[in-house]
Amino acid sequence: MNTCFLFPGQGAQYPGMARDFYETSKAVRDIFALASEASRIDLKKLLFEGSEEELKQTRNTQIAVALAGVASATCAREHGVQPDGCAGFSVGEWPALAEAGVVSYEDMFRLVAERGRLMDEAGARSGGSTMSAVLSLSPEAIEEAIKKAGLANVWVANYNSPTQSVISGTEADVAAAEIAVKAAGAKRAIRLKVSGAFHSPIMAYARDGFAEAVAGASFHDPKILLFSNVTGKRIATGAEAKELAVSQIVSPVRWIDEEKAILAEKPLFCAETGPGTVLGGLWKPVGGEIPCYPFGTLDQISSVSL
Repeated sequence: MNTCFLFPGQGAQYPGMARDFYETSKAVRDIFALASEASRIDLKKLLFEGSEEELKQTRNTQIAVALAGVASATCAREHGVQPDGCAGFSVGEWPALAEAGVVSYEDMFRLVAERGRLMDEAGARSGGSTMSAVLSLSPEAIEEAIKKAGLANVWVANYNSPTQSVISGTEADVAAAEIAVKAAGAKRAIRLKVSGAFHSPIMAYARDGFAEAVAGASFHDPKILLFSNVTGKRIATGAEAKELAVSQIVSPVRWIDEEKAILAEKPLFCAETGPGTVLGGLWKPVGGEIPCYPFGTLDQISSVSL
């Protein structure tokens, strides 16, 4: 594998993202139109005129980040960078599915919009749930601290790196877990501004509703290497991708394992196709000397000499 595209997830968004892609690429403008029609949201207005608060709303964030990821990947290909593999973090897995030819862009945007709506609603129905980033403590130590504290309604939701994880659960148990992990040696526990306990059993309502939405969509076998949040391994078939796309909502993001699976394919480099540099930062402890270039703007893509 020469090149792996990495699509970021919720939290990477910012007002005005992908504007330069839109202004310079007709293909990107066509994708914006397709995404707006499929999602029934004016996405040009949302991305370029929407406030930070509007973009933070889960039902807006997910479709916006997915679109920005597709715009970045499209311009990367227009500049001669063709991926041999792809992966995405949380909702970022959806543009990865489209990039790998598993789902059509139209179905992808339609389903991402529904995913965001359902997860937003599941958070509202939960009666109070949240997430918190835990720094400078291993995932195993976090799990042990939660177990020792006897907390039944908080889980590790994102295995981001060997020293950074995100926990997810009820307000009460996340608060108690923050105390427990600090006592176990965590440097900090940072409460995230999210509308629910994503990637945990609390999202069961969203998973069930999303299963109905996904059922009618066509999923094909990947045309390039594709990696899963749920298993941390390669996705072999369209049928597997379809099943994982639903379970992903309540399953932890096993990003460390996913990075290791990507590294095993011996990429020459990875490209963070979407806003921000979060995935590039997470790649460094695992990827070593294999670079992960930020492709969040046209200048960043143009500056890479391959």
